[in-house]
Amino acid sequence: MEDKGIKSVRLYVNHTMASQGTKRKQDHDSSDSSTETPLTTGAKRKRDHESSDSSTETPLTTDMIMENARQILQRVSNSDEIDKGSREKATIGIFGKSGEGKSSLLSAILGKQHILPSGCFGACTAVVTQVEANLTDSNYTAEIELISKEEWEKELKDLFRYIEDDSEDRNEDLFEIAVEKITALYGEDADKKTLEELQNDEKFAEIEAFLSISSKKISNSNLSEFTNEVASYIQHSESSSGDWYWPLVKSVTIKIPDCHELLEHIVFLDLPGTGDCNKTRQDLWKSKLSDCSTVWIVSAINRAITDRDPWGILKHCIEELGPGGKCKSIDFICTKSDDISPEPYMRSARLLIPDDKDQKKTCILHRNTHAKTRVKEKFENSEIKKLFNTDNQFQVYTVSSNAFFDHSLNLESSETEIPNLQDDLRNLNKSNNRELARDYVNKVKGHLSLIQSGQLNEDKKKIEKKVNEFKKNLRKLLDELDKYFDSICNDLEQHLSKGVEVSVKSCVDATKKRITPNKDGRGFHNTLRALCKNEGCYWSKNLEAILDLNKTMAKEFHNYIFDEFCKIFPVTGKTGKSVQEQIDKFSIIQSDSAYPSSDVLHHIHNYIKIEETKLKVVLKRDIVDKKKDIYSAIQNTIKNEMASCYQKAAAVKGTGSLKRMQELLITTVDEKKQDMFNKAKMEMLQQFKNLKLSVKGVFEDKIEAAIECSQIRKKRRMDVCREIEELDRLLEQLSD
Repeated sequence: MEDKGIKSVRLYVNHTMASQGTKRKQDHDSSDSSTETPLTTGAKRKRDHESSDSSTETPLTTDMIMENARQILQRVSNSDEIDKGSREKATIGIFGKSGEGKSSLLSAILGKQHILPSGCFGACTAVVTQVEANLTDSNYTAEIELISKEEWEKELKDLFRYIEDDSEDRNEDLFEIAVEKITALYGEDADKKTLEELQNDEKFAEIEAFLSISSKKISNSNLSEFTNEVASYIQHSESSSGDWYWPLVKSVTIKIPDCHELLEHIVFLDLPGTGDCNKTRQDLWKSKLSDCSTVWIVSAINRAITDRDPWGILKHCIEELGPGGKCKSIDFICTKSDDISPEPYMRSARLLIPDDKDQKKTCILHRNTHAKTRVKEKFENSEIKKLFNTDNQFQVYTVSSNAFFDHSLNLESSETEIPNLQDDLRNLNKSNNRELARDYVNKVKGHLSLIQSGQLNEDKKKIEKKVNEFKKNLRKLLDELDKYFDSICNDLEQHLSKGVEVSVKSCVDATKKRITPNKDGRGFHNTLRALCKNEGCYWSKNLEAILDLNKTMAKEFHNYIFDEFCKIFPVTGKTGKSVQEQIDKFSIIQSDSAYPSSDVLHHIHNYIKIEETKLKVVLKRDIVDKKKDIYSAIQNTIKNEMASCYQKAAAVKGTGSLKRMQELLITTVDEKKQDMFNKAKMEMLQQFKNLKLSVKGVFEDKIEAAIECSQIRKKRRMDVCREIEELDRLLEQLSD
């Protein structure tokens, strides 16, 4: 059966073409006549259009608009030579522990109970889990990426070392993780065996063979069967051991059918952040983190204020999200709002609710209001606030996934606030779709503008003069861009120099504090060894206890450049110094020549403007990626300079190993500090200069190519003035 959307497009296009077909044939047949030039034909078509009643046309969807533009292109060029392109999906990162209602929240938003496997979000691993739309078929699919056989063999040795540590001060965190992984995979009591005994087990050979496939795909149209199949790769069961494969999983991408309207251009990313010994998963986690354009903090409403975990991990990662990423907003989502006992709540809140009222509902709504106020107060007083300086960049929702499905709980659908989140997703999805459609229609319009300018009779000297003006403007703009980058680079260098000075003075004390246990220090030698094995970073199960020595040493450095960096690369808004503002105002069509006196120059201007717009879209994306590299240059330099020391410290064993590791780290930092921070400064400046060369090079090459292309005078026996007008009407619909 034909898709309704496609059928609507076909009817619309056929109607348009039928109404124009006879007239088009007459116009094209008369193009050979000496009494009617292409210009007069264009004027005649314009009059025909003006006499028609466009108000009767039904507004089109973005998909229909793109299809209509494609049909226009095809009937002019008899081909689909312009790529529809693609836009980067918006990534929504979700912070929150297992049991906070993340899976239920996502299921409610997508409109079906239990649509996501239990434990899909917030499994007890650091597996990177994504949820997005399946746009190819009606199946539920899971694409599972596994760690390598070599990585698992190396990790398994570490796990057994943690298990075999029977000293009084062993690290219980690492011990629990090791037992959990080994028993989940190999079965109950597998942790009681030695590594050699386990290697002789049949299960061990099965696992080795399994790891040779590197990836696995599960696809099923039956939701229940799919959930059962995928469960062992993303969740853990304490009641049954063995055959749970999540310790071997690097990442999982779950694709859900029938959610095109909400997730076509959106990806949900679980950000568990729990302790894990696998460096590959940690690195992937961090790289995904910087892709988040929005963050949801999910916490049960009764712990929204007191639960430190989501706030702690967010605080630790704020630099990767803001200056080192692209996060533009944070939403705090209080879940399980219907989970309340009215009488105890009324006593604690000193509420008097008459018996003839729905006491539970009144308590829920009262607590929702109170929670929103308290969470907003906490945000206002947090370090996170400095990155998000407008009210609409931080929102609080109080949701009930159960009440959204179960109407006996007496909450209106709107009171569950699930529809609010659905609207947010729908609007974000629509916005991305409209941008994609606008890009494509503009590409087609630029192509047709070039055709129209080529078939018009015009003074070649006038065109040559305009081309020379474009080239002159380009050279001028490139010089201005050069001066801008040099000025910004000088400002940045001053802040970096101060950062070097302060960091050299403070780094040794900061290192001592970071590698010294806060309490009794039991098992801290294993924690410190794990930190060194992971190149300076250790992620504990306790999210407040993330140890990152590289970030600790870079902190003062980042403090001195933070404000300046945010002016150069703001997450949102204008600062007067941002690279984005320079790119936005870059145009070789200056104000004194913005209104050309001839038709051919008008179409050339159209073409140039569209080429500039396309170029700026690409550059904006590149700048966000490059700013991540620039900001991370300091921490990466520190990590690289400390790499050999970390290796040596990780190898320290025996009595007194904690003290010897600490002394080695402190001595190395003291010896390297001046050179290390100077290198960090120079690396950041070099990355910034690379950005300058990249932006200038792209503008110079692509704009010059567009100028040259605009001069090609290919005569076409076709007036496409009406088609350009049609495209303008499509663009008007997209701007509504």
